Amino acid sequence: MTNTRARPALRGPEFIALAAFMMSVFALSVDVMIPALALIGNDLGLNSANETQYIVTALVLGMAIGQLFYGPLSDSVGRKPAIYAGLAVFIAGSIVCLVATDFPTMLAGRFLQGLGAAGPRIVTMALVRDQFVGPAMARVMSIIITVFITGPILAPFIGQGILLIAPWRFIFVLLLLLGVAVLAWFSLRQPETLAKEARRPFALRPITAAMLETFTTRVAIGHTIASGFAFGAIFGYINSARQIFQDIYAVGDYFPFYFSGLALAVGIATIANSRLVATIDMRTLCRLSALAQAVMSVAFFAISYADGGVPPLWSMMLYLSAMFFCLGILFGNLNAMAMQPLGHIAGVGASVVGSIGLFIAATLGTVIGQSFDGTLLPLVGGFAALSLLTIAALRWASAKPGN
Repeated sequence: MTNTRARPALRGPEFIALAAFMMSVFALSVDVMIPALALIGNDLGLNSANETQYIVTALVLGMAIGQLFYGPLSDSVGRKPAIYAGLAVFIAGSIVCLVATDFPTMLAGRFLQGLGAAGPRIVTMALVRDQFVGPAMARVMSIIITVFITGPILAPFIGQGILLIAPWRFIFVLLLLLGVAVLAWFSLRQPETLAKEARRPFALRPITAAMLETFTTRVAIGHTIASGFAFGAIFGYINSARQIFQDIYAVGDYFPFYFSGLALAVGIATIANSRLVATIDMRTLCRLSALAQAVMSVAFFAISYADGGVPPLWSMMLYLSAMFFCLGILFGNLNAMAMQPLGHIAGVGASVVGSIGLFIAATLGTVIGQSFDGTLLPLVGGFAALSLLTIAALRWASAKPGN
């Protein structure tokens, strides 16, 4: 029997750490910027605080588009060259942002950063899929995401710390150095995981056929849509987090503590999930998490409405901590279930899964963020609606064809 996979050398903690860092390029590019959004808006002449949210949206859209290409590219030329290309584009985008003097140039640079970060983000999933299947893949992904989540926990502190000693442009210096460091580590230490005989020619017809298979596989596309709804809620929060904490609750320099505390809830959930998936079906875990989100969101919306849209800070933190814990359960499991039937087209499958999910998330997150009106009602209402849609998508994904 022909061996269709090149055996990787990194199998333990170093592989997990490297994979987490590659996935963190995107997450750090989002969260390290949050403390600086108001300063960037002021320097680039924006008239509305809501406009600064597009600095996040441009990055996410670049990521969504990029994911359509890196998967097929990695299936054709191998995992390593695809990641090299992505990191090179990310580094170029960081340079554009560093020198930007107007908002359109900043958005172009952020789009390039997202376009480039899609390479390591999506192909890392294929690296994992090359080596693990089923519950083992879910456990590995959960561990990787647990390590990866330390990025969003630390990123706001890093961003705030840079602003205390340097202008906001130095945040992009940091991202530039991050891209170079990850590129060097990956190049020197990670062998190729896709053997040459397993690669597909980079031609339009086989790529289109593989994408069509992904779109028409109910389990894959259903769980992808569900992940888009779940991510849409968190992007709605990220878009409006600075305004919520600074403009509504005036937490000042304590903002990173609140923001990172909520990210920690996701980390705790992913640690728990890595153990739960060994004994509880992934689909059951997702349904229970989405149902809990929906019930708590409807209840908290009523509480917030009774408080004029601005409930006490402690109650908001308690609610969002519960929401983020549920999201931590959903993240790894939804991706794992979406990828399960796509092992023979792991690169293209990961691309389509990631791209569709992010397009949905970016669109819905932007709607939630741009609806910010000085209260929590748009955010909590968004969580409630998207939780219900996640439940519906999960039911559809598991239903038998024709039902």
